[in-house]
Amino acid sequence: MEKNRDLRTLILAAGKGTRMKSDLPKVMHSLAERPVLSYVLDVAKAIGSQGTVVIVGHGADIVRKAFPSPDLTFVRQHQQLGTGHAVLQAKGCFSDYEGIVVILCGDVPLLRPETVSDLVSRHRAEKSALTVLTAVLDDPGTYGRIVKNDEGRVVKIVEQRDATEEEKRIREINTGIYCAGSRFLFSAVEDIGRDNAQGEYYLTDIVGIAVAKGHRVGALVAGDALEVMGINTPDDLAMARRKMEDRRRHKGQRA
Repeated sequence: MEKNRDLRTLILAAGKGTRMKSDLPKVMHSLAERPVLSYVLDVAKAIGSQGTVVIVGHGADIVRKAFPSPDLTFVRQHQQLGTGHAVLQAKGCFSDYEGIVVILCGDVPLLRPETVSDLVSRHRAEKSALTVLTAVLDDPGTYGRIVKNDEGRVVKIVEQRDATEEEKRIREINTGIYCAGSRFLFSAVEDIGRDNAQGEYYLTDIVGIAVAKGHRVGALVAGDALEVMGINTPDDLAMARRKMEDRRRHKGQRA
């Protein structure tokens, strides 16, 4: 696909993934004989991203060696202080750029390029400062909840551990995938605090920052909740493998 001059991608891939019960970086676990991260890199390429920055942490050298492409820039997050802190590490890579930044998660291998393209299109059409990809789940579990006002506008994302009982009943959740104007994004992450249950810099706080500054925050609901599933445990990896096999069978039947 032709590259888009005002579209770049930032991939969060620094997590250790302790629940995977392995010393291997979470994004390097194998799915259909390929590292999980490779599928996310494919999405960035498919949407026409002009450049891709990958935030690495645990096992950074392993990840770098596995993806030697000159089109990739790797930035090390030395301290695991949250997703907001991870994004801030990449600020220097975008200092001369004023286009759109798509933030992807390195452990979400089932995401379709079409979904991300729809997210970017929604962001552009609504002229938002920030657009969030969401999903609706029967059991939202530990995911952050999307809080909207009476007009259906996103006003904040609240992490499950910080949510009220009423907020925990919300079924629309944050996928961790965003589209944002670069100037707004890197200004906002500098304003994030860490007054929360984990003592971390939550990237989700940029929603509240945008609203407080009078910016528009949009949302797009993913059609398939499994598409935005993160790989956090060996069971998640097995489920993703089954989903990928189903996709290939269906594709073969249509051919």
